[in-house]
Parts: sequence; structure tokens; C-alpha cells
Amino acid sequence: CNLTGWWKNDLGSKMHVFNVDNNGTFSGEYHTAVSSAKSPIQPSPLVGSQHLDKDEQDTFGFTVNWKKFSDSTAVFVGQCFNGADGKEVLHTSWLLREKVDSETDDWKATR
Repeated sequence: CNLTGWWKNDLGSKMHVFNVDNNGTFSGEYHTAVSSAKSPIQPSPLVGSQHLDKDEQDTFGFTVNWKKFSDSTAVFVGQCFNGADGKEVLHTSWLLREKVDSETDDWKATR
């Protein structure tokens, strides 16, 4: 699976992976289509790592820092599959951590 390039999810968010090096390290930008932030959405930097494997159905993970418009950070983990139509498909799960004002509000900070 070659993560380099543009990817789009079901909600219209887009990810641009610039390059994956020989160790599986990559960087790029995430263009989210959804946000609860009050500021206008802006492309956000991402950094990640891909476990390169011989069957090309690799696992990967990356972090997105929404610092340009929000006080939150998200982590994504996933795997690339070769779809029935021959196209590569990414399946991911994510956690988002929002900044809260106090430790007592910690319970509501992660989605």
C-alpha cells in the first residue's frame, strides 16, 4: 500500500501524505471537513508511521495537530486493504483530545 498522495473519507475530509520513506515515516496535511471549533477550519499538519509489510496490507498510525484553528490533537490508526475493485482502501479509527480547563473536566476531553 502506498500512502503517498491524496485520500478522502466518507465525511469529505482529505489527507495528503507527502512521502513515505524507507522506514515508513511520513508527513502531510489533513483537511478536515468536520469540526466543533469556533475558528474557521484550516489544513493541519500530520506525522505518522507505516508498518511496511510484504503483503502490502500495511498498518499505520498518524497524529494530527489542529493547532491552526483548535486546541485539540487527534491520533488515527488503521490498515490499508486491497479492495475488491483493485483500489487501495484505508480503514481507520481515531481518538481526539480536546483541551479542557481543569482536571475535573478530564472525563469529557477525549472522543
